[in-house]
Amino acid sequence: MTTAPMPRPPALDWRLRFAALSLIWGFSFLLIKVGTDGYAPFQVALGRLLFGTAVLAAAMAVKRERLPRGARTWGHLAVAAFLVNALPFSLFAYAELTIPSTLAGICNATSPLWGMALSLVALSEDRPTRLRVAGLGVGFLGVLTVLGAWQGFHGVDARGTAMALLASLSYPVGWIYIRRTLAGVGHSHLSMTGAQLLLAALQLAVVTPLFTDFPSRFAVTPLLAIAALGALGTGLALLLQYGLVAEVGPTTAQLVTYLIPVVATAAGVVLLGETLTWSTPVGAVIVLAGAALTQVPQRTPAATRGRITTRLRRGTRPTPTAQEPHRDLTRR
Repeated sequence: MTTAPMPRPPALDWRLRFAALSLIWGFSFLLIKVGTDGYAPFQVALGRLLFGTAVLAAAMAVKRERLPRGARTWGHLAVAAFLVNALPFSLFAYAELTIPSTLAGICNATSPLWGMALSLVALSEDRPTRLRVAGLGVGFLGVLTVLGAWQGFHGVDARGTAMALLASLSYPVGWIYIRRTLAGVGHSHLSMTGAQLLLAALQLAVVTPLFTDFPSRFAVTPLLAIAALGALGTGLALLLQYGLVAEVGPTTAQLVTYLIPVVATAAGVVLLGETLTWSTPVGAVIVLAGAALTQVPQRTPAATRGRITTRLRRGTRPTPTAQEPHRDLTRR
């Protein structure tokens, strides 16, 4: 009688990979800023997607995974690619033409708040608790603090900030779409993510020549920043998150969201010399506190727990609800 071989443990402890992911995604906003010094925003986003897709394609080749099949699946993936990759990547690049990378990183942290607000409308079965609704209010109070609302938003570029917030909003819109159209399609996360990045790259490959001119020269430092942004901030980061979700679960893995603005702020101030007023870190803390409250899991009523227990005893699986965390692997 033979036994199945035990799975090989990861080479690095999950805490080290968690810290690496926080640093990589936190530095992404600095890399976007450097990239836009030499290239148009659409070119930065396209380069990011090309390098990121190359990394995932290599990972798929190593694991011998194929792209998903089915016209319907590819159609939904095309929409998801636009909402979760092509649109927010482009908006953040355009935003950082006029706003600091620190502010862009903090705007990115509002994604859980937008997700909570959208769930009130788009997910009727999700009934948020008072605590989560309070977190929504606290989070947007933090946004107003970061922007200095009491000063009439003095010194803040409204257009660039709006683009960054719209990019942050685009993520949860895409997650809801993915959740409703691509859940349970039978393909691996790596295969689906690779296909999604490929489609996003093709979308920007069509759009970019229409709105930008071919570079007359290739600035080395911005080009290296774009390569690092794509290979590390998109490709490698998605592989790291994929492993973290599989090992410690989506709830723990998504905590990286709260460290990204901290790293982005430190990188922008120290390496780019961006100014920092007191309202920025204070507002960021309030935003993160509100986002954390919106993620507090909702308690399952006793009656529902009883039904779930009965189903499990009968060998059936309860239907997933909106409270289950979405294992998205295509952020940032």
